[in-house]
Amino acid sequence: MNILVLGGTDEARRLAAALVGRPGTRVVSSLAGRVRDPKLPVGEVREGGFGGPDGLASWLVEHRVDVVVDATHPFAARMTASAAEASTRAGLPLLILRRPGWREGPGDDWRWVPSLAAAAELLPSLGERVFLTTGRRSLPVFAGLDGLWFLARSVDPPEPPMPRRVEVLLSRGPFTVEGELALMREHRVEVLVTKDSGGGMTTAKLAAARELGLPVVVVRRPAAPDGVPAVETVEAALSWLDSTTGPAAAGADDHAG
Repeated sequence: MNILVLGGTDEARRLAAALVGRPGTRVVSSLAGRVRDPKLPVGEVREGGFGGPDGLASWLVEHRVDVVVDATHPFAARMTASAAEASTRAGLPLLILRRPGWREGPGDDWRWVPSLAAAAELLPSLGERVFLTTGRRSLPVFAGLDGLWFLARSVDPPEPPMPRRVEVLLSRGPFTVEGELALMREHRVEVLVTKDSGGGMTTAKLAAARELGLPVVVVRRPAAPDGVPAVETVEAALSWLDSTTGPAAAGADDHAG
């Protein structure tokens, strides 16, 4: 049984680790190659794009893939759409593995927006000093806001255009609530901007914003393609693979997470 796992997320790495080494199962993890020093999953790894849905469909057929699991970032909408189209063309089952989104709790002051552009439009009414945690590729959207100051955190250096008043912080999580509190106080942050990436690794900034009473602009995640099954945990993905592919992917009960 040949399984292609798309994505370099924590969920993708955990899924690959649970499947690698099982009798009769070959797992290939595919990374987009956009992060300079990615955390690699165990087992066979492929880096780089496929050339759109046509290229991915051809790759699936050429490598005799039996099932595809899209475990990419919740905001990797283009890759998810390509996976759906390519899997349909190749006649293969596709599963989307997405961590649960965040939910607003007591004490939170969240402003949900449908896009980065909507976030940029809202910001001037919320504060002048902005903690931007939406990734290095998002900075051009905020480049025209000359009246605001930005602390932009990303794993790799961003490229122009960027806001005129910006301090770039290169850092990789996980982060702690104490560290986020210290960072926001040091830079006198007045508003936090983030995407609804979900998961536990990035909730420290939300807890810190809550403690400081800061508004948080949250960009909603794009919807998944219609008709594609989706699960929220690695364990659920393993169960789906068991029911879809049969004994070749069995053994989900042995997975320790």
